[in-house]
Amino acid sequence: MKSSTFFFSFFFTFLFFSFINGFKPSDSILLSCGSPNNAADADGRAWSGESSLTDKILTSANSTSATALFQDPSLPSPVPYMTGRVFSANATYNFPVSKTGRHWIRLYFYPASYNNLNPDDAFFSVTTPDGLTFLKNFSTALTAKALTQAYIIKEFSVASSADGILSLVFSPDTNHRNSYAFINGIEIISMPDVFSEPVNMVGYSDQTIEVGVSAMQTMYRLNVGGQYIPATNDSELSRIWYDDSPYLYGAALGVTTSADKGLNIEYPSSLPEYIAPVSVYQTARSMGPDPEINKNFNLTWVFQVDGNFTYVVRLHFCEIVMQKVNQRVFDIYLNNQTAETAADVIAWTSAEGVPIYKDYAVFVSDTDGDDEMWVALHPNVAARPEYMNSILNGLEVFKMSTNDGNLAGPNPEPSSMMMEDELDSPASFAGKSSKKATVIGGAAGGAAAAGLFFAVCIVVYRRKRKVERAGSDGASGWLPLYGNSHTSASKSTISGRSNASSHLSSLAAAGLCRHFSLPEIKHGTRNFDESLVIGVGGFGKVYKGVVDGSTKVAIKRSNPQSEQGVHEFQTEIEMLSKLRHKHLVSLIGYCEEDDEMILVYDYMAYGTLREHLYKTNKPPLSWKQRLEICIGAARGLHYLHTGAKYTIIHRDVKTTNILLDENFVAKVSDFGLSKTGPMMNQTHVSTVVKGSFGYLDPEYFRRQQLTDKSDVYSFGVVLFEVLCARPALNPSLSKEQVSLADWAMSNQRKGTLGDIIDPALKGKINPECLKKYAETAEKCLSDSSVERPTMGDVLWNLEFALQLQEAADSGKPVDMDISENPAGSGHGRKGSHTLNGSIGAGSEVSGESDESSNEVFSQLVNPRGR
Repeated sequence: MKSSTFFFSFFFTFLFFSFINGFKPSDSILLSCGSPNNAADADGRAWSGESSLTDKILTSANSTSATALFQDPSLPSPVPYMTGRVFSANATYNFPVSKTGRHWIRLYFYPASYNNLNPDDAFFSVTTPDGLTFLKNFSTALTAKALTQAYIIKEFSVASSADGILSLVFSPDTNHRNSYAFINGIEIISMPDVFSEPVNMVGYSDQTIEVGVSAMQTMYRLNVGGQYIPATNDSELSRIWYDDSPYLYGAALGVTTSADKGLNIEYPSSLPEYIAPVSVYQTARSMGPDPEINKNFNLTWVFQVDGNFTYVVRLHFCEIVMQKVNQRVFDIYLNNQTAETAADVIAWTSAEGVPIYKDYAVFVSDTDGDDEMWVALHPNVAARPEYMNSILNGLEVFKMSTNDGNLAGPNPEPSSMMMEDELDSPASFAGKSSKKATVIGGAAGGAAAAGLFFAVCIVVYRRKRKVERAGSDGASGWLPLYGNSHTSASKSTISGRSNASSHLSSLAAAGLCRHFSLPEIKHGTRNFDESLVIGVGGFGKVYKGVVDGSTKVAIKRSNPQSEQGVHEFQTEIEMLSKLRHKHLVSLIGYCEEDDEMILVYDYMAYGTLREHLYKTNKPPLSWKQRLEICIGAARGLHYLHTGAKYTIIHRDVKTTNILLDENFVAKVSDFGLSKTGPMMNQTHVSTVVKGSFGYLDPEYFRRQQLTDKSDVYSFGVVLFEVLCARPALNPSLSKEQVSLADWAMSNQRKGTLGDIIDPALKGKINPECLKKYAETAEKCLSDSSVERPTMGDVLWNLEFALQLQEAADSGKPVDMDISENPAGSGHGRKGSHTLNGSIGAGSEVSGESDESSNEVFSQLVNPRGR
């Protein structure tokens, strides 16, 4: 293909086969900056790599392509976030576009380390040659930290380009030392002129404002009363609609309503369908059924905005309950000013199920503290409606450019509490969970917490959080989402280290682990070279290193700001120095010098299990590989529960704590939160709740009573994660899908589990094998611990599931009687007591006990062995 042909096809995409109410996007550009190759994101949207186009669209002699050092788990996709283009001087992208019509411009940023540059030094502006300023002195690091988001999307709307060129100038800020600019993705798409009508200025009775001549920035776009709508479910405008619940003021949340299935949403001829997708109009939020209560409060949303700008507030309405005029009449207020009196949706539209929108303009002055915009609805008592109520279906807030073309506001400021509890991971730029977050976030396995996490993640813009809000629900409510996902009662410090030193020295003296000097560690990691970082966890960074000249190791270095400190450091050493098992990661030694806490492990060549399941460029694991990995991890956990001198409860079972060696053998890792189990005369251990959100046993969270069945619950989440290849928590999905545990269980009960499994596995799993595997995972996730199987039962059933798969692959029948062990029975199966007592029972150090356990299980399940 000739370069000119490719260039043309890149910028002017294929003609659409259908029109959207007469609108056909002529330009649809998705540029993955810094990437040489074309690729698709998680939603299937095709992004073009720069390839040979860079010299055609980019004018800069001081730019380099780069790849992010670390992929935050909350990134929706590696594309376009993991690659970027870095500018050390002014650089301009010139995009050929249509000369008519407006365009959306979406800029994608992932603040991470590129080419060993410090993300905190990225201060820059984004402008156009004709005087528009989109961003000024913009810091992605500060913004992401304040919003507790791993990535940032900025959306703008600009008027037509007279010369057919849309130029974006990236300029490092000259007032900051070592500053640079960067961009990960640029999206430009044609849009209809949705701002063509003049808008009434709130507070000025007869004044209107022409908004179509201005550039605009999208501040908020909410599906009120509904769920998150991804870009692929919008019209060809590819907008994202978020849940409105985080912005509701006070306890007056109202009620949400959905249209009956028999009600068709019919757009009037005057309203194009691209204004908002039909799903926006199918849901709504109203005030509730009690008229006396409704008379005394407003249904209110509060938004953080920039002062000294004019904003256009677009309210979307569609009556999906009332059918007559004067049944529901209400007033609309913006910042305590009346925007509309006696609003009656049926009077506006003449029928139920007919959408309409209303635009209002309001100026927000710059005040001390937070600059906020309030949107409030209140029943109009004077109209004497049949129902004292109000309704809203959708809400958009757009910032208008000033007369000099400025849209840039100040960088948001992280709250004081967030700054005190800053996360250890520099790549995630999130916040650390506070004590209150421990309590709120701990029940993430349940539906209520899943809703909380969803609401937390979709917050688009928070600025200068007030001290009193930070003290109540500010920082704590959001923080567990990115970076470290552990709950924690408090942050450990260096202060207790001296007391631990003598005990650790005794372990080293006994030959149970090795003490490394700090110079040895620094030599093995090239003085903690950032290019050797292979992971970041709750304890700190993990480096690939070398000791003794050639032995590859993984070196975990504590971050002083980490939640996990001396206690977790000592626990990890004590546990792993006394445990030896094929499916437990081996601790080689530790270093404790100059306020450093460092752990040295065997190097696991293939990293974590999660790295092979989703958000990765690695080839998907086969179903048999996944089964064998799960079986290996189950063996390791079963050994912890039954094979050592005392029961050991891991307390943080998840796919990032299951590591794979060069042969894909699974090993359980990270014992910093592990706890010795109950004694013979106890049923549980009472302890502060710790663990990871999405995997946490809800019974343990409610009662703070820890048992080995808490690990079983977490492992059940892992089993579904392996099957479905999606995170335990995904806040970008609809509410019922946020928690994998809830979503998988719902589909399992409805018999639709096959619909949500990893597409790479569809058609490759034997139905009987899938049934046994899913039933096992389902029993693991039982709400009551007594109904969950033991890890021995889980292991038994996974072995049998593997036998079913192997038999199907080879065409040989399976003796079903051998598997007579319904998951969760915990008793009554042949050999169960002998089996539990055979794996190193009574011995704290088991040596090669794993081999015997493998042999026992294989012979019980398959007399011929595997």
